[in-house]
Amino acid sequence: MAIITIKDLQKTYNSSQVPVHALNGVDLTIDEGEFTAIVGPSGSGKTTLLNIIGGLDDPNEGQVIINDTEINQLSRGEKIDFRLHHIGFIFQAYNLIPVLTARENIEFILELQGIPKSKRRQRSNELLEAVGIPEKADIRPRQLSGGQQQRIAVARALASRPRFILADEPTANLDSASADNLLTIMEELNKKEKTTFIFSTHDARVVKKARRVVTLEDGKIKSDSKR
Repeated sequence: MAIITIKDLQKTYNSSQVPVHALNGVDLTIDEGEFTAIVGPSGSGKTTLLNIIGGLDDPNEGQVIINDTEINQLSRGEKIDFRLHHIGFIFQAYNLIPVLTARENIEFILELQGIPKSKRRQRSNELLEAVGIPEKADIRPRQLSGGQQQRIAVARALASRPRFILADEPTANLDSASADNLLTIMEELNKKEKTTFIFSTHDARVVKKARRVVTLEDGKIKSDSKR
């Protein structure tokens, strides 16, 4: 079943009076439970596409329909609320809140949703176990390695059981062993939690794990293959 439908997506940036066509007529459907990598050279439109799907940027033309909601037609406040309840994000730079512990970072979204403390604690315990570092629950980000921080970021993205997760270059700042471990964890969580993962990546390891690979070039889909 399709959870994301993208129709004729267009995005142009005007830089120094020269228009840059980041996306130029993208049509794409993502089904529930997919583990999809969006690949392509720098400037191909990968991050722009993820940002528009996530409501962090707006297209010039076209539609992004998530379930039955056209996200680019929502107000700023409606987008914030929609992301809070439906979308998980994993960023290259981790984006953990430095003054919060690992557990508190995981529970932060749940607290914003008004989930009771006991249920937040239960969910964070589950996810700390799932990402393999339950002993780091009360540690702040600066005391964690890059790989550990990204595991917490994955757990945080999954905390509210979103319909899908957008992961922008999630392995870019990790060594090979940490990247491999993280990908294995995300693959297992995809199967266990049934959460859809959509990656923007240059990493061959992510592409190898993906069950679908969408290649962008000059803002257009060059190829789309499923395995």
